Amino acid sequence: MQIRRAATDDCNQISSLAETIWWAHYPAIISHEQIRYMLDQFYNEDALKQQMAQGQDFWLISNDTGADIGYMALTRQAEGEYFLNKFYIDTNQHSKGLGTTAFALLLAQYPDLSTLRLRVNIKNYKSINFYFKIGFVIEFCIVTPIGKDYVMDDYQMICRVRK
Repeated sequence: MQIRRAATDDCNQISSLAETIWWAHYPAIISHEQIRYMLDQFYNEDALKQQMAQGQDFWLISNDTGADIGYMALTRQAEGEYFLNKFYIDTNQHSKGLGTTAFALLLAQYPDLSTLRLRVNIKNYKSINFYFKIGFVIEFCIVTPIGKDYVMDDYQMICRVRK
């Protein structure tokens, strides 16, 4: 497995991965309408390019054959403090240790990283348990309106990676 920094030329690939992963993972958590809305709002090519321009470092996750199986995005917030905006792996690749490996590879790219935060849907039990396993704890709950009467009902989680 490997990760590589994504460029604006990779936005179509990230969008395609999001379509596959989200439709496989989220129907038990949020409505089909909200999935479609969020994919349309946050994963079209222009939105991804804008996120990159605003400081999100995108990373593609590839398996041993070189096929892209997921993506991550990270934003620096302050000295040593980062926010994990996105961390998605194809659901067909779950339970193989790939998430843990991808997370370790990502951390290696940011030697100054000491604190990492993320948000995860409060009903996304599989992901929450994964984050617990790799060292995150719940910091607080937050509800964020995202338009069209939809909200993201999340836990904000935190991991102290290095002191």
